[in-house]
Amino acid sequence: MPSVAKGVRAKRRMALKMTEFRIANHYSANLSKLDLEVAIAVPPGGNWKNIPHTVPSKRLDGIRASFAAGEGSRSTYYGRLHPARPSYTINTYFNRPGNGCHLHYDYKGGQHRVLSEREAARFQSFPDRFTFLGSHASVHKQIGNAVPPLLAFQIAQTLPVVGQYVDLFSGAGGLSIGFKWAGWEPIVANDIDNNFLETYRRNIHPITVTGDIRNSHIVRSLVDIIIRYRRKGVPLLVIGGPPCQGFSTAGNCRSLCDARNHLFRDFKSLVETIRPDGFIFENVTGLLNMQGGAVFEIIRRELQILDNPLVPWVLKAEEYAIPQRRTRLFLISLPKRWKSVMQPVPFTSMEADTSLLCMTRRAISAEDALADLPPLVPGQDGSSEDYLFEPRNPYQALMRGRLDAEKYLGMIRAGTSLV
Repeated sequence: MPSVAKGVRAKRRMALKMTEFRIANHYSANLSKLDLEVAIAVPPGGNWKNIPHTVPSKRLDGIRASFAAGEGSRSTYYGRLHPARPSYTINTYFNRPGNGCHLHYDYKGGQHRVLSEREAARFQSFPDRFTFLGSHASVHKQIGNAVPPLLAFQIAQTLPVVGQYVDLFSGAGGLSIGFKWAGWEPIVANDIDNNFLETYRRNIHPITVTGDIRNSHIVRSLVDIIIRYRRKGVPLLVIGGPPCQGFSTAGNCRSLCDARNHLFRDFKSLVETIRPDGFIFENVTGLLNMQGGAVFEIIRRELQILDNPLVPWVLKAEEYAIPQRRTRLFLISLPKRWKSVMQPVPFTSMEADTSLLCMTRRAISAEDALADLPPLVPGQDGSSEDYLFEPRNPYQALMRGRLDAEKYLGMIRAGTSLV
């Protein structure tokens, strides 16, 4: 009998191992012959400036011309990540070498390719068990537009209460998963794209409403669900932010003439209808300087609702143990009856400072984040490949479900390594 029990346990361990080895979305986009030639020319930490003029490319010619005209450095274009530094901001074009710093850091290992979807998700702090559904184009949008879950978790941790939330413009659910990690309960999520909500339902919560909140029947559906599931006496927050393209410095029309930039008013209208305890509104920092700051003041004034103070937080992901340089704006509206809530204190930085007055740890690097994932060639789907080794640092352990977010952050703050 003992031998039988031992055999059963061994089979269970093997089943668990096989489950972990399913690395969902570990797919790297194919590259053209020209893109591959470009990738081979760029060293770790390099960019378009390292590409020789003998490489024939009209796009490169255009970048060089704009640089010579003083129109910006384009420093991330055709960039390769540096293993010892965090990634740059993960955008929706991480499958293209020319649209940012998206080349894998491992030059010596022959990783002449763009990031896989799983690698981009890791830079965003989505754990490996979080599976993105839909076409590759949809997955790129879901990952690139998300709030890093680990940043959302740290925001939720600053709150003096735990309750329920409604997620508007949810995307794949970066804000949601962070709040859920912190013990908050989702009621319903809304987005205009059902592909995004398929991912949300798979990973976070089954109740969603697909559609534009400018439509009255969508608002009615959301309100009916909230009335049905809202628990009396339990704090309620609305979280989310409208699409950021119109506010982004990369947008074509950074002003209120862009229809997307009026969605904050629909966010406001729905908040006033729901009457939650407060809300957290997320967007890009480009919102702060549109038209010399005038647009931000309009939005800030309009969102001064619910008799709550409205406080802006500008948070840099790399300062919160996330392996990505990504800066975001949060407008925090919380009731006066809650104790004063301060924004999370940064504790990691590009240059570690362990003096008694500062005590910041080294930022999580690209190599910290990705080293245990199997190598790929352009166009390869490595979802069925095995991890290269057991987690060697807390971030890899977090991504593989060996640590929860709170334990991970505690280890980074304390400077603790995996045993």
